[in-house]
Amino acid sequence: MHADVLIAEIGSTTTLMNAFRLGDEPKYLGQGMAPTTVLEGDVLVGLSRALADLEKNLGEPLSYDRMLATSSAAGGLRMSVHGLVYDMTVRAAEAAALGAGGVIRQVTGGKMSRYDLMDLKALHPNLILIAGGTDYGERATALYNSEQIAALGMGDVPVLYAGNVQNQNVVKSIFDEAGIPLFLTENVYPRLDELNIEPCRKMIQKVFEQHIVRAPGMEGIRDLVTGPILPTPGAVMEAARLLYDELGDLLVLDVGGATTDVHSVSEGSPEIAALATRPEPFNKRTVEGDLGLFVNARHLVDAIGAEELDRELRIDTESVMAQYAPIPATDEQLKLTERLCLEAGKTAIQRHAGKYRYIYLPEGRKTMTEGKDLTQVKYIIGTGGALTRLPHRRELLQQMADMNASGAMLYPKPGEMQLLFDNDYIMASLGVLSKAYPGEALTLMKRSMGL
Repeated sequence: MHADVLIAEIGSTTTLMNAFRLGDEPKYLGQGMAPTTVLEGDVLVGLSRALADLEKNLGEPLSYDRMLATSSAAGGLRMSVHGLVYDMTVRAAEAAALGAGGVIRQVTGGKMSRYDLMDLKALHPNLILIAGGTDYGERATALYNSEQIAALGMGDVPVLYAGNVQNQNVVKSIFDEAGIPLFLTENVYPRLDELNIEPCRKMIQKVFEQHIVRAPGMEGIRDLVTGPILPTPGAVMEAARLLYDELGDLLVLDVGGATTDVHSVSEGSPEIAALATRPEPFNKRTVEGDLGLFVNARHLVDAIGAEELDRELRIDTESVMAQYAPIPATDEQLKLTERLCLEAGKTAIQRHAGKYRYIYLPEGRKTMTEGKDLTQVKYIIGTGGALTRLPHRRELLQQMADMNASGAMLYPKPGEMQLLFDNDYIMASLGVLSKAYPGEALTLMKRSMGL
């Protein structure tokens, strides 16, 4: 059998290999799976095993023309973000980093303290993002932080500068003298109340593709991969953005074993924009590191309450937790997994969505909003293992869609959103495919969702 494109999804624990035939009638051929071997020092072993599993599932040898990839292995794209004022430039830089698929491990606002610098050196991220100052505004903070970071001597960690345009030449000379790779892009916050995160988001993905092959165990990835490599969450965002052009405002939810990711692509309503306290990105991703169905299952159980779960599910929660597994093996484990999925999804959406805020002035109460306006979203899409494989996924996603009965959130009212599912579990693969083949990727994505 021949495939035009293979796409590897190199995860922290599992590597998937998806095969596609392109042309006038693009087709998803199948999937192979194997443990990721990045920690063994060579990711190619896992890639080769996933390819062998794919051939086994197809029942015949497979030839292919190109291989593309997404990766969250080796900790994914670990980033630190350093800006001026948290509610302004730092938030803008965070939004760009998350939208690109970054895993943010450190955030600082203002001039970095020696403790901040100690934490940064211990973290040793894959990429450092420096922002701060509107164009032709404050300059000193970003220059100070640049000098301090350069003095740490982390020459193998690239730096991306997305701050006051006046600083670009000086920042370049600081990192050139230190022998540290520097990338320049447009200011993420060029003027008050104006976000400009798209150039930074694209540059982050470009830097990731250039430097991911230097991560331990990833050196041989280019021996097989002949096209772009994107961070896996960034690839999902690319897929969501492509689907937006077809469907309009949408929300993508991925409840995973370690985190729950929410991606939204929506302009919001002009009426709510007039009440907003600060701008929000058109495409926004949030990552909830405490909401995962396996790694953070205990946290979710504690949030609901074990006694409440006993009553609601008619199980002995603590006994089930003693044997809890990433993939449910018993009916009781399945019940608990589905309930934890609902809790994780609803909590993540509450954190992602904006809300109304009321302030009281001498002339009376004034209504304002803060956070992302999702009131115009028409589709909620379930992807990831839980929301594509759990037997009651539709009921779970429906409850997540209908959670704004009170109207307190900037979120659609019950019954206003249509449910869609990434049935083939290929959104990340199609996100990276869309960089070269957007038409084919859109067709395959719609087919996976039954559109």
